[in-house]
Amino acid sequence: MSASSGAAWWQTGVIYQIYLRSFQDTDGDGIGDLNGVACRLSHLLELGVDAIWLSPIFPSPMADFGYDVADYCGIDPIFGTLNDFDRLLGKVHRLGLKLILDFVPNHTSDQHPWFLESRSSRSSPKRGWYIWRDPKPDGAPPNNWISEFGGSAWSFDEASGQYYYHAYLAQQPDLNWRNPDVRAAMLDVLRFWLSRGVDGFRVDAIHHLFEDEELRDNPINPGWRQGMSPARRLTRLHTMDQPEVHDAIAAMRKVADEYDDRLMIGEAYLPIDRLMAYYGVDLSGFHLPFNFHLISTPWQPAAIAHLIRNYEAALPSGGWPNWVMGNHDRSRVASRLGPEQARVAAMLLLTLRGTPTIYQGEELGMQDARISPEHVQDPWERNVPGLGLGRDPVRTPMRWSADMHGGFTTGRPWLPVDATSIADVCRQGGDPTSSLSLYKRLLRLRKAEPALSLGSYLEVGHSDSVLIYERRYDGRRLQVALNMSADTQTLPLALPIGKTLLSTAQTGIAARDSDRLLRPHEGIIREVQT
Repeated sequence: MSASSGAAWWQTGVIYQIYLRSFQDTDGDGIGDLNGVACRLSHLLELGVDAIWLSPIFPSPMADFGYDVADYCGIDPIFGTLNDFDRLLGKVHRLGLKLILDFVPNHTSDQHPWFLESRSSRSSPKRGWYIWRDPKPDGAPPNNWISEFGGSAWSFDEASGQYYYHAYLAQQPDLNWRNPDVRAAMLDVLRFWLSRGVDGFRVDAIHHLFEDEELRDNPINPGWRQGMSPARRLTRLHTMDQPEVHDAIAAMRKVADEYDDRLMIGEAYLPIDRLMAYYGVDLSGFHLPFNFHLISTPWQPAAIAHLIRNYEAALPSGGWPNWVMGNHDRSRVASRLGPEQARVAAMLLLTLRGTPTIYQGEELGMQDARISPEHVQDPWERNVPGLGLGRDPVRTPMRWSADMHGGFTTGRPWLPVDATSIADVCRQGGDPTSSLSLYKRLLRLRKAEPALSLGSYLEVGHSDSVLIYERRYDGRRLQVALNMSADTQTLPLALPIGKTLLSTAQTGIAARDSDRLLRPHEGIIREVQT
């Protein structure tokens, strides 16, 4: 807890997501590793974040790059060893940072010993650890459920004559969380890592944890059209966000609460009203059910203001907000909004009330890379080619320098480094007008001003081009004004305004033409005199 405010570290802090395969390689195999994170912690300290979240590090056949886990209590050799992890964790803590792991409870790898035993025979003690069902009389799958990655969500096992369910790849069979042995085993996984000292978990695909026990068909989605993901042909009424999930989340939270000051984050792409249930009854669920709505909301002042207003109003009493602008599954901010508005988006993310999460490379303004067909790695793109669903463009390696492969590896990178980009840490670090320098200034100001980390939020107003709001704390009032257009905008007359503390404009704050003018693509933070 913060001694000055009584707030938890994750309320005042900023989380930085590391997609480990693409962060830093130290052994020349072209894949990022734990030692690479350790040697780049100085970047994160200089940036000013407070916690790092690592993508899955566990042993895996890598059918879905670590989200197909074969052993929940080990480290995949491509990332290092358990000793490497312990050294990294110790260094993270010595530097005053926190470390969050990615927990994948919905499914395992088909190479996990649990599944190998489960499929060995119908009488296996672990048969009920997964979801097995008989075919229909004509041999067809038990129902019409579709995998998130395309095709039927059921795969037939010739040896036992039954189908098993997988919400994702056939190599990712779903665990049966209605089985108390499964629940106990997975909760013990949490204890293994919490006892080792990790500071929390981001829980993957939590809304898929349970399926309809009666296996009823999902209804046809009337809004589906050609070009959309095949998985959206059906409305996922019976395969997502089932009521039983909340008891499981409460059980996970109870384990986390056995330890001091640990954080539970949940990944659930849901409408705001349904997302609120993931805080749990009396806040017994996730501390932070991830809020992805900034990713999908139109980049317009009225739409953003409406989102913030509705989200704040929906929060349960005591529930802490959070905001996400991008991650390893969604197009990068600079590609969605353009490089100029990506700077405005950074100010929005880091000045809203709640905990922000930054995806690696966003601080550089990295954009989606072009991946030629021969370099495609993502199983989603391979299963459903040509629809632009592949996630490789947002997972290309970090660019640390102008050296070969961007300083990421001395070998051949697992995905090509974006050769068209000049966004690298070395060059941007020495440029006061760069995206990296802007992020550093924003994060320094956030730490220096409790109004930006703990203060209340007040919507001031919006026009077709400008969004204005205040953050208030202990008598201190800061106003944020964001120009979401390419034209100069005039701010309305309001209360007496003091000095401008920060501008996203590359010329900084020294050359402002007027306190009432916002330059194109400019966001500013200024004092309100009281």
